[in-house]
Amino acid sequence: MMVMSIPYEAGGRTRQKLRTRQALVAATRELLAEGSTPQVEDAAERAAISRTTAYRYFPNQRSLLLAAHPQISPETLLPDDAPTDPIQRLDAFMAAFTQYNFDWEPQLRTSLRLALEAPAAPLPTLRRGRAIGWVEHALQPVRERKPSVDVAQLAVAIRSATGIETLIWLLDIAGQTRQQAAETVRRTAQALLADALRG
Repeated sequence: MMVMSIPYEAGGRTRQKLRTRQALVAATRELLAEGSTPQVEDAAERAAISRTTAYRYFPNQRSLLLAAHPQISPETLLPDDAPTDPIQRLDAFMAAFTQYNFDWEPQLRTSLRLALEAPAAPLPTLRRGRAIGWVEHALQPVRERKPSVDVAQLAVAIRSATGIETLIWLLDIAGQTRQQAAETVRRTAQALLADALRG
């Protein structure tokens, strides 16, 4: 008979365990934002939790860092009253998407590094393509107004040229400011949209 293992947080005193887990994740995010790549014991010290307890929740650094990845729950980054004009709507999306990437930059950088170090391991949701769905939603007016455009492929192209990977390159290699990088990815997204609409 196969015995299923139960996560530590799932057994008894679940509310307290959830608070402890959340404290460790919050501490990890703080440390990432300060520029460090914390080990489990670093998060435990910041959260004022014993190392032994911390390791019950996160047996290694990778599991801790993946837990600190942003919780990607919205189906879209656009508000209900987003523009319906394709160009204006894409601009609104790119502003929100770029701000999202900047807000979560330390965690996204860490997530990207983890993905590159162990490409066969399970990836956080963003790395599996949730952002492509966000782009597709932003391009919905294109699907309605110009059915000949392959919106799915256009969304992949825009995501590939405007995501956190591109922003990191623009900041670290090209030496752009955040404002310049935001404008670069915005213009890139608009150029891809314009090309698709012409086609």
